[in-house]
Amino acid sequence: MQTIEVHPDGGRADAAVIVLHGLGADGTDFLPFADEIDLSAIGAVRWLLPRAPVRPVTINNGYRMRAWYDIYGAELEGGGAARSRREDNAGLRESFADVHRLIEREIARGVPARRIVLAGFSQGCAVTLGAGLRCPHRLAGLAGMSGYLPLASALAAERHAANAGVPIFLAHGTQDDVVVPDRGTASRDALQALGWPVEWHTYPMQHSVCIEEVQDLQAWLLRVLA
Repeated sequence: MQTIEVHPDGGRADAAVIVLHGLGADGTDFLPFADEIDLSAIGAVRWLLPRAPVRPVTINNGYRMRAWYDIYGAELEGGGAARSRREDNAGLRESFADVHRLIEREIARGVPARRIVLAGFSQGCAVTLGAGLRCPHRLAGLAGMSGYLPLASALAAERHAANAGVPIFLAHGTQDDVVVPDRGTASRDALQALGWPVEWHTYPMQHSVCIEEVQDLQAWLLRVLA
């Protein structure tokens, strides 16, 4: 998996933040995070910005783009809110495994798992939650922006005890028409029902990131990496 890295001065890292981009985007989209989010109070932080493979995406007429998994489409119920979707089980699990290998690499480079945060936007949020909650190493936290919980019905059986109780930051735009807000709140509720502590934020925005969200994320990162 191709990964863009932003290293602290001197190259040595005390902690790492892995950020997974959304559908059709690229790891470079989150380079500003490494500049805008100040984590100097907790030591030297390495930012890792992986790039999803290029693959055909069904919902976009098979157009090839960077995607962590395929999206087939939605079954619509209740006023157009997407309640259920046929998911790319194989693609999701392939990306979970890729993220686990990236975490293992960071551990081998000397960053303890408890000093690693996994984060993502949209599709990247889905992979963050799916991979993070199945990870055999206890992580510092999981942060999901404008996304949802994938393979939700399998999570209770597949979650790893190492990440029971891992802190989770979830944020969503109240005007999101790509991943509708109901999917975000349903994911929050499902995670809380299984015992995870979720810090939930909403913002008056569409499928995007705003400065208030970045500020809230920075505050959360400082707490979980302290």
